[in-house]
Amino acid sequence: RKILLIDGKVAFTGGVNLADEYINKIERFGHWKDTALMLEGPAVDTFLVLFLQMWTYSNETLDVTPYMVEHKVFDTPGFVVPYGDIPLDKDKVGENVYIDILNHARDFVHIMTPYLILDGELLHALKFAAERGVDVSIIMPGIPDKKSAYYLAKTYYPTLLASGVKIYEYTPGFVHAKVFVSDNSRAVVGTINLDYRSLYHHFECATYLYRTSSVLAIEKDFQATKDQCHRVSTTDVKNLPFHQKALGLLTKLVAPLM
Repeated sequence: RKILLIDGKVAFTGGVNLADEYINKIERFGHWKDTALMLEGPAVDTFLVLFLQMWTYSNETLDVTPYMVEHKVFDTPGFVVPYGDIPLDKDKVGENVYIDILNHARDFVHIMTPYLILDGELLHALKFAAERGVDVSIIMPGIPDKKSAYYLAKTYYPTLLASGVKIYEYTPGFVHAKVFVSDNSRAVVGTINLDYRSLYHHFECATYLYRTSSVLAIEKDFQATKDQCHRVSTTDVKNLPFHQKALGLLTKLVAPLM
């Protein structure tokens, strides 16, 4: 989880950690592309509760009352729904939200993720959306931070491309953004990657946006990022070096740990 709260009135969340590479003050894997949201209003209360739940994780009763503030009233369209996911229950909230977006998309689902390590349900949802004519486009890093995870992600490329999923690699460097945007009506920005660690093993958080003006800004950012990408072709996949293919297949044996 990445949560920053200020006086209970403002919240930030997204992919950005507290390290210099996230703001490109230092360079580790080329240009670092990331995303985050700033929230005001009652939606901040959800992040307040998520933070306090982690801070006081015990059998004690959690009293959030001293930390609650009165929020300004915003006359804005749509809905903003922050949410958290935990590994201690059987509810796969993060994955279910992503699959719901894929299953209800009519025109497009545009995705940015640093990692692509898919279980059967998510893989099926991505392929099925593309096969029924939805533009499913995924932006991946051009320069990896973890080579084993990067080569593992490429083992999914052939079946995704065969179903019509479009895959792009960010030429200037590393994509750490975790974004879904669909049909100019709904979007998710948060901390949840498309891998087992995020979807099953981690405490995570995100914000679901429905028919807000910011959805259009998120799609605009996706398109601007895509303009700096190389579209992956089946020829690219076939021409991958043997050691990359071999390491990817070997790593797939322990994919649920990644």
